[in-house]
Formats: sequence, structure tokens, C-alpha cells
Amino acid sequence: MTTNHLLDIDRLGAYLAGVISGFGNLLGAEKFSDGQSNPSYLLDTSKGQYVLRRKPPGKLLKSAHAVEREFRVMRALADTEVPVPRTLLLCEDPEVIGTAFFVMSFEDGRIFWDPTLPELTAAERGALYRDMIRVLAALHCIEFESVGLGDFGRPGNYFARQITRWSEQYRASETTRIDAMEEMLDWLPLHLPAADGQNTLIHGDYRLDNLIIEQGSPRLQAVIDWELSTLGHPLADLAYYCMCLRMPPAQQIKGLAGINRQALGIPDEREILSQYCDLRGIGEIDDWPFCLAFSFFRLAAICQGVLKRALEGTASSHAAARVGEMAPLLAQLGLEIIEQGDA
Repeated sequence: MTTNHLLDIDRLGAYLAGVISGFGNLLGAEKFSDGQSNPSYLLDTSKGQYVLRRKPPGKLLKSAHAVEREFRVMRALADTEVPVPRTLLLCEDPEVIGTAFFVMSFEDGRIFWDPTLPELTAAERGALYRDMIRVLAALHCIEFESVGLGDFGRPGNYFARQITRWSEQYRASETTRIDAMEEMLDWLPLHLPAADGQNTLIHGDYRLDNLIIEQGSPRLQAVIDWELSTLGHPLADLAYYCMCLRMPPAQQIKGLAGINRQALGIPDEREILSQYCDLRGIGEIDDWPFCLAFSFFRLAAICQGVLKRALEGTASSHAAARVGEMAPLLAQLGLEIIEQGDA
């Protein structure tokens, strides 16, 4: 973490002490150095530790950095099988620190960035990967209306909406022409899967580094970074998670392509899909190549937005430029799936 000098500690501390019971005196705030979107800070107080997550400063793309949605969905999931941090406060008044923010519990677990999980044994790796799918399936089984999220997404075809949204976001943050992205922009709207009625709560960015793992146990302690959550097609979440299997390891966002996953105890894609379908009680997955290609397209658009913020000086992480530079690679990987019909 790095010390952040942009927060007015005295002003913020006085505000939080007045609205969070037992908050204590704010002693300091350190910005987490990782993460590409909404800046997060570890708050140290005389009574304990908390995490503050805010919108970044500067001009933002439409609908981006929705900390209000993150707060709402985590609060709704508090008593479900999906583990999340405890939400304490949402502040939408920009007068306090300059942007909207929320405060949640500090989860003292582990965050892994390398999907080969060198810190774990083969048995622990397998157990953790299976637990990630267990939680993802549990999320997709939640009756979202029963937890107050019936209006959390728009009606209609999820993939069509998302392709439109991320095409617009990509164009708004475009810095140079990416030929593979242009081909995906043309292909995806013409090959939408037939509607199958699946509509669930989805995370939108479900990957290893957005999961906090229990100390001493290969189980999820908390799922974080819900900025992109919505109601939509659950296979978009699953395909996004499985992108890691096809991404090269020597990148800012590391993948598992070309690695002997069996030797590491990491399940292959067939095992992952089988476990997921069993947990959700569904049959074989149709249109899997489309789901994968869509996920690569979407992540490429997200990375392009990160690059634009890096160039403008408003990115949250020092590694933002390297993440942004992955957009052409991700677009090419998605295009290869389209060309090969790879499942």
C-alpha cells in the first residue's frame, strides 16, 4: 500500500465518527496500490480497521465507477451463501472527500494475483478453484427479488445490451485502432445466442484477485469489487472466469495458458463447467464460444478504459498503463475463438 495525501483525514474522521457507531478516532488512511478502478483505502482508527472505497476524481465515463451499486449489492447479499464484506455507510455527498464513497469492514484474508497459486499445495489449489465455482454458482442461484434487487438490471437480451454498452465505452476511450476489436464489434451483434430465459444476479468481474481467501484455508472469505454487477446471463460470469485458462501468464493480468494445470492440481475447463452445471442443476452449455469471445471483447473494452484513464492521469493504480496495453491481446484472443469456433 502507499500513503495517500489526497484525503482530508481530519474532515473525514470527524464525519465518520459522527455516522458510524464505535468508529473511534481516524489515525490514518493508506491507499491500496492494486486495483484499476475505484480507489480503496485502509482506514486505521483507535477502535479497529475499515476499508473506504470511492469514485476516482476527474471526468468519468457514463455509468462507470458505480460505488453506489457496489454498496447496494453487498448489503443485499449480507445474509446469503455469497460471502461479502459488511457494509457500514454510503456517502453520496461530494463535499466530504470530493466524490461519493462507502465504508465496509476490513477482511483480513489473503488476495492472490498469480493463478498458479505458488503459495499453495496442489490439493489446496484444487480445493480453492472448486470453492470459487461453488460461490459463483451460489450467486447465480440467489432469488434476486427476495433480496431487494428486482430492479438491479434492465429487461431484454443481456448480451445485446452489454455489446451496445461496451462498444460505446470502447469508442469513448479509444486511443488507436485495434483491428481485432473492429472485427469483434462487427461479429458479436450478428451472432447473439437465442434467449434461454436465464437471468440472475451476476458479479461482472469474477476473477481470482477480486476474491479474499481465508487465512489457512482454501475457502472464500469475501467477494469484492462489485462495480460491474447487474442482472444478466450467468454464463457471462462463468466465461469471464474461464478466460484465465486461455490468457498467457506473462501479462499484467496473469493467465494459465500453456501451463501444466493438472500437475498443479488446477481443474481444466471441462471439470469447471461440469461442477458449475451440477451445482446449478442445468444441462450442457450451448453457445460457449460466443460467451468466451464476448468476455474477451468486454475485458478488452474495460482495459481500453483503464488505458485512457492512465493517459489522463486519473487511473487508480500505478500499473494501469500496463493493464490498458492488454486490450489488443485480449481482442486478438477473442477473435481467435470466433475464427476457430473454439469450445
